[in-house]
Order: sequence, then structure tokens, then C-alpha cells
Amino acid sequence: MATNGETGLSETIRRLNETANLDLTEWFKNQDWLGRSEKNVAALEEQLRDVWNLGRNVVLQWSQLDDSIQILAVPQYLIASHDTHSDDEHQEFVRQLLTGDKQVSIENLEQTSSRLGYPTINISLGRGAWRLPGILTNEIVKRFGTNYIEDQAVALFDIVGFSLFTPLEQVAQLNSLSYSLNSAHAKMLTKERDISFARSTTGDGFYVWNRDNSVEANINLYHFMHLALADNAIARSKSSGNVTPELRAAFHVGSHYEFYQAEGLNPTSAYFIVGDVTIELARMVDQTKPGQVLVGDFQAPMTNEHTGETQRVDAVQFIELTQSTLSSLAGLELSGEPVDAIRCYLTGERTNDEFEVSAYTITDKHGLSRKAYNAKINIYRENSVPIFLGLQDSELDHHSQIRAAPFHRRISVFPEISRMEILWEHLRSQRATSSYALRIRPQTARQLHRWAQLMSTSI
Repeated sequence: MATNGETGLSETIRRLNETANLDLTEWFKNQDWLGRSEKNVAALEEQLRDVWNLGRNVVLQWSQLDDSIQILAVPQYLIASHDTHSDDEHQEFVRQLLTGDKQVSIENLEQTSSRLGYPTINISLGRGAWRLPGILTNEIVKRFGTNYIEDQAVALFDIVGFSLFTPLEQVAQLNSLSYSLNSAHAKMLTKERDISFARSTTGDGFYVWNRDNSVEANINLYHFMHLALADNAIARSKSSGNVTPELRAAFHVGSHYEFYQAEGLNPTSAYFIVGDVTIELARMVDQTKPGQVLVGDFQAPMTNEHTGETQRVDAVQFIELTQSTLSSLAGLELSGEPVDAIRCYLTGERTNDEFEVSAYTITDKHGLSRKAYNAKINIYRENSVPIFLGLQDSELDHHSQIRAAPFHRRISVFPEISRMEILWEHLRSQRATSSYALRIRPQTARQLHRWAQLMSTSI
């Protein structure tokens, strides 16, 4: 049940939505409770900073009392040592502390305190009842802690040959990539997708993830990656010099820790991630060819459209199932042209009207190997030539650190996908389409004819 403070906060958010077109600065001046809350927030942060002790300690949990809160903080090194030197049961206990809700009952807080051997600490904002809503208190406390997240999708965009460019060109390329990410985000918002993307720089690219941790959030991030890569591809086709980056990208689902880095003497308001998912992405993309898109080998939760139940699926099933949600992106505009359709698939060998998806083994510089899949994304626009992202199997060098693994998975896919792409490449080579011995549907033939007309003015 929501407290009076939380109800008031929800009401404020509702009123902010209703007054979105008004002068919010003037509106805020008339909200007395906001001024009081600002002072209480400052007082709470000041006391938490003392406990945090320049980043030495981490706040694990907190509990609400009538006139104060009780918190449990331990040294940072205690968490890391539990992860490597403790027995499996205790490691799982610590991981659950980092995974679960930060706000717990006072009984649970005292039990955790006793088990870890560290006392709880009381924080008060003065006389009287605690005056901050629980939802706001929790967000403030989280900034002084570490969280463990499972089954989160993360995309990595990496700029090819970044270190070879001049510093000014590097700045231009990072800004160009940042614009493509912002543009993709804005386009998805026009489709009323409830998304909240976060990013952190790798120096020569960005990790991007969805702050929401859900099945839909993972799907949205995969579609977001398509749109960002497409925006970048269009920008490269129109630019000259080294101002627009050539990209390679990877998508993976896994676990990670999120934390707030210290900035000066305080934790920042933006958080960073590190963990299995970011490590796997970095090692995957390090061996990826320019223009290639890889998908990691993962198990992810997915909603069964027939039963409504959540079940775990592998990467191949995940990509298949995300295809059904791509229709909601039809009508989006890329470079001023509406999108007819988006098709995404994992490459492999064709047998009749089916694909056998191929997996690839990637061996990194440490000699460690992992399995990944090569992805293709085709974006068809109404009055423009299509955008093909990623590389075909025939374009991969199987003698490098990326080689075919002894794995094939037969799936039902859209037979027209690679057929259309083959014919498009045939058109680009300016050979007569009638000489190509491949039967196509009338609808496909009309599309190819339209592309041929467009190419007569664009090639």
C-alpha cells in the first residue's frame, strides 16, 4: 500500500504531465513541499556521504522507521572477497543482497547485520516523522550501493580503427555515433515504446542498455540497435572524410553489476555497469569485422504469446521471436523515408525453404573461446533503396579467430529475406535480373523493379 508521501509524489508526476506545456519554473516555485523535500534530500545525502566515506563503504540495505531510517553499510572489499573466497552458499547470500530490494523490514536488516558482523546505523533528519517518500529515499540510498542485475540485454557499438584517427576526427566520430543513438531513441519514443536507455563510453564506442529490466526491455534494445546502426549507415552514405564512424556491433544478454562512480567527493547521479555481459561483449567485438553484427550465446526470459507465461529461450529462439514485434516499427522514418518492413535473422546455410543457423567460435587474445551468431538486419523503405546491415557468411574469414562451430540449428524463417538480398546485390552489380535463375513472387518482382528505378538515379 502506498504511503501518503508516495501518493503525493505520484500525484505530482501526474500534474507535471498535465502541465508539460506550461512554465514549469513558475509551477515549481508554488510547490512548498518541494522546497522542504529538497532540504531533507540534501540532509540525507550529507549523512550518507559520511557513511560512504569517499567510496570505502557500500550501503547494502535500509529500513524505514517512524522518525528515521536504519541502514547497513559494509566495506567495499568485503563484497569482492565474498565473491571469490567464500563458499557457494555464502556467495549466493551476498549476491541476493545485491539483487534484491534495498528497502527491507527491520527484522531482515538486523538478521543481515548479524550474519555479516557489521552494526546498523541510524539516520535521522531531525525531530518529527520521516518526511521523504519511500520511493525517493530508496533512489537516494541506491546511489551509495551496488546492484546485481540478471538477464539484462546490453548492446556494444564499437568504432572501427578509432585509434588511427586524429583527436578532432575522434571527437567528430563519437559525436556522430552519439547522435545516431539519440536519433534511434527518439524514433522509438514516437512509437510509444516505454524505454529508458542508458549508456557508458568504452573510449572508442558505447555500451547501451535499458534501465528497465524486463522481457520487453530486452526486445526494445535489440530493435534500438537496428535503428541506431541504420541511422549511422545513412549518415556514412552522405558524409565525406572521417567524420562518420564505421561500426561493428554486438548484442548479448547476461548479468552485471551497476554502481555509481565517485566524482570528486560524491557519487555521480549516473551509474555504470560491469560484469559477465560487458566482458563477453568486449571479447566478441574485438574479433568482429568492420560492419559485422554479432549476437552472443545466451539464455533469456521470453513471454509465451499463447500462454502468457515467461519461459527461457536461447539466442536463436530470441531472434526468431523478436521478429513478430518488428511490425510495430513500420512507418518510422529513416532519412525522411517511411519504413515498410524490418527483417532480422541469424545467418547460416539454406536448405530448401529453411535456414540452418550457424554458430561461430570466437577465440580471444587470452585463448578463451565462446560461441556467437552472425546477424543480418534488412530495412526496406517505401521510396528508397533498402538498408542491409551486417555481413553474410560468405564475407567472413573463417581462418581468423572467428570460425564456424560444429553447430547447426534448423529454423523456419522468411524465405524472401536472403533471396531479396541476393537479388539486390545482383542489381548493384548491374547485371540483367532476368538472367538470375531464381523464382520469385510477383510482389518481390515489383519491389525489385522499383529498386531498379531508384538505382538508375542513385548509382
